[in-house]
Order: sequence, then C-alpha cells, then structure tokens
Amino acid sequence: MELLQIAPLRSLLSHFRFMLTLRSQEGHYHSLILFRLSANQDAQSTESHPPNGSSDLDRKQIYVMEASCPHMGADMSHADIEECETGMVAVCPWHRYDFDLKTGKSEMGLHACTYDVEVKTDPQDSVEKVYMHTPTKGTRWRLVELRPVSEEFADPPPPVAPSKILPQTMYGNGEKEPVTPIVNPPKTLMEWAVLILNTPNPTLKVERTRHAVDLFRTGKLSSIGHKSVKVPRPPDVPSREDLYEKNTVDPRKMKSRKSLAVMLHALANIEQWAIDLAWDIMARFGSQHPNLPPAFFSDFSKMALDEAKHFSLLTSRLAAISPSTPYGSMPVHASLWESAAITSQSLRSRLAIIHLVHEARGLDVNPQTIERFRRAGDLETVKVMEIIHADEVTHVTSGHRWFTWVCAQQGGVDPVLAFREEVKRGWRGDVKGPFNVEDREKAGLTPHFYEGLKGEMDDLLPSTPQRESPPLGAGLQGLSDKLASIKVEYDPSA
Repeated sequence: MELLQIAPLRSLLSHFRFMLTLRSQEGHYHSLILFRLSANQDAQSTESHPPNGSSDLDRKQIYVMEASCPHMGADMSHADIEECETGMVAVCPWHRYDFDLKTGKSEMGLHACTYDVEVKTDPQDSVEKVYMHTPTKGTRWRLVELRPVSEEFADPPPPVAPSKILPQTMYGNGEKEPVTPIVNPPKTLMEWAVLILNTPNPTLKVERTRHAVDLFRTGKLSSIGHKSVKVPRPPDVPSREDLYEKNTVDPRKMKSRKSLAVMLHALANIEQWAIDLAWDIMARFGSQHPNLPPAFFSDFSKMALDEAKHFSLLTSRLAAISPSTPYGSMPVHASLWESAAITSQSLRSRLAIIHLVHEARGLDVNPQTIERFRRAGDLETVKVMEIIHADEVTHVTSGHRWFTWVCAQQGGVDPVLAFREEVKRGWRGDVKGPFNVEDREKAGLTPHFYEGLKGEMDDLLPSTPQRESPPLGAGLQGLSDKLASIKVEYDPSA
C-alpha cells in the first residue's frame, strides 16, 4: 500500500473540507473529499505537537472518502456531518444516504470507498504532513488538485457613478430580472444550463451560475436532467446584450493590448465566454451521452462557477483602475465560440479543442500576463491572475480526464493519437509554444500530446470563397456554413 502526501497539516487548517483529484500512472482519475472535523485546531496548536514521530492529533478528525455518493453519484462536498453511535457519518444531500467516514459503510447496504489517513512529521524539515493510503487499482498515484470546498466568491463589480459611464456602455436598462424566474423556474441542472446560456446580462449570468451550482451541490434540484425525454436544447449562440454585440469585431481587427484596462477587459471577455462554454458542454452533450456519470457534471459546474468567479474578479479590477471604461465599453471578439461551433457535433472534439488547446494555451501565457501586471505595479491584479491560473490548471485537468474517458468509451482509443487527430481536423495552423511544460504535465498533457502538432482544418474543408466571419448573433448553422472563413487560432494579443 503506497502513501501519498496530501499537504502539510498547517495548510489544511484554513478549511474543513477539501476536494482532491488523484491521477495514476495509467491515466485513471479518482475524485475524493477530505473532511477535517477538528473545529478547535488552528495554526498555533500544531506548533505544540512533538517535533519527532507521529502527531498527537486525533487521527479520527481527518477522513478521506470518495467524492460521489455510490447511490446516484451526488457530489458529497456539501454533505451533512452527523454523529451516531458508531462514529461520524456523511449524509448525502440528495437522498440522505449516510456513510461512516471511517469504514464507508451505510445502513442502507451501500459502501463508499474510504482511505486511511496518517499524520507524520517529515524528518527532512520537521513539518507535520498529512498522508493517505492510495487506491489499490492503479500505480504511482499523484495529487493533481487540492482545493477547499468553501471558496469565497468575488462580489460582482461595484457600481460606477452614472456620470462616469458613457451612455453607449450602459447595460441592463430597465427592471432587473430575478435570479430564479418567477414563471417556469428551472427544476434540473440542464434547465438551469440553458437558462444561463440564454441570459444576456453578464452580471445576472454570474448570479444564476452561483445559484444553480449551489442548488446542485446541496441537493435542491430534482435531477441533472440529461436523461429526460424533454431535455431543453441549448441555443446555437449564447445571448449577449445588444450593445455588447455592437462592440464585437473580428479578432484580427483588434489592436494589441496596450493598457492594463484593455488587458483586463479582454481577459474578462474570455471569461464570460468560458462561463457559457462550461454550461454548453453539459447542455449540448449531456443528452447525447446519457452514460456520462454525475462526476462529469460536478466537474463542469465547478468550472462554470470558477469562470464566473474569474469574470467578477477581473471586472472588479477593471472598475477599480478604469471607472470610465466598464465591461462592455471596449471592442470584444467571439473567437472562443467559433471554436465551440466547429466542435458542436462531438464531445471528443469539444474537449480537445476548447479544453486541451485553448485552455492549455492559457497555462502558457498566464505567467507572462502576471509578470506584465507585476511590472506595472498592479499587485492586486497579480493576486487575481494567480487565482485564475491555479484554477485553469484544474480546468485543463478536467478536460484531460473526460477526454480520456471518452477515448475509453470508444473502445480504448489512444488519447494522444485521438487528440492529435482532433486538432488536425478542428484547428488551423501550428499549436505554438513556448509551452508551460510543468503545468501542462500537472494537468495530464505530456509533450507527446502537443509537440510538433499542426492543425489542418483548411485542407480538410471544402474550398469556398473567403468571406467575413459571421456576426455574433448568427446561429450555429450560419457559423457552420462559413467555417473556412473562421480564424481559429490562439488569441494574437495573448
């Protein structure tokens, strides 16, 4: 039985629950949740533990178990913790199934996988560290994600004085819509996904994302809804405010990012599309793949929440440093959605192009962007970008996880060969470096995936006269008719 280091004990004292993602050498993923039940533990208390040997910490206060309920796959991150005669149990938020945190046994006859935890003092640095026993299936397990469950969400951007807002940049004129519609409120995650995709106001889109994910995690939705015969269809293109559409231009006509405000605006634009992409992959492909496990929807709803957080953080920084240019007042582009249109018929293609090309490119350029803000002395934005970058590593990890899952479902197709095939079909030009090899590898993308790779979409498409890219409001069919004119490549201003 291998021992895997999770983290120094001190770093786990900030929260009581953490999500863990493990990946084996064979490429298998395992999602777990760590519960820390010692309410009175703090940073000072760890200093009183003996410097050598095992800690005096009561081992029963830290538990690791699988992150999905074995009944119907509910996310256990918001499970209730209750005490019973035999010990502590985690109670599933969906159907109230309870599981012993130590043994995983349930009175209902089910069993959740649990893993023994040890706390040891590392002789190399005399720091107390938390270890877990690894799963028996798979070898050389490594921790690829550790995040607290109770992440704080950035507030929406602060209001700007009307005198500082140009009339053509004002959003949301008229009465504000409620977060939950009064008529026909969504009852499933799929219904919320389609509602959010059809929500043009970016602030309301963020609020609805927060609310929908909370309902999903706490078991207040009737179901995911992807197996329903009446699952709603997502729009061809997500709704946008009229004034936003008027500011949408061909990315090739956009000027390079010269100011911090322009950079923040461009980054926020990417995050708004990223919110929609996370909801669209669930709504568009969920009904096509009824065998998708609940963990898929947990991963991508978490991704939608992250992207909403990123959008709020960036627009808040934009409002702070440039009140006269609120979000929506500068030119934007829709190149991310053009890639979504190209990959709209295949989950494997969508995961490859959006999550393993576009988002992986973010891992490459984020450090440069962070350094640019640092050189400008904007340390608050540096903190924001560091949060975003850490989250994006987990997003590429999710893309890799579900891409390999699809390959396995298709008869054990080799993921590297499949990825390179998808890029050749759905990308134009070289997959360019320099690459952030360390963070790409952390997310599962070894150099074999992307080195020497070039998209051949032009050669695979029928020859058609060059035309202008379709406007944002055009439907998916309009985009499909003009694929040859779409410039799908890295953001040139990145």
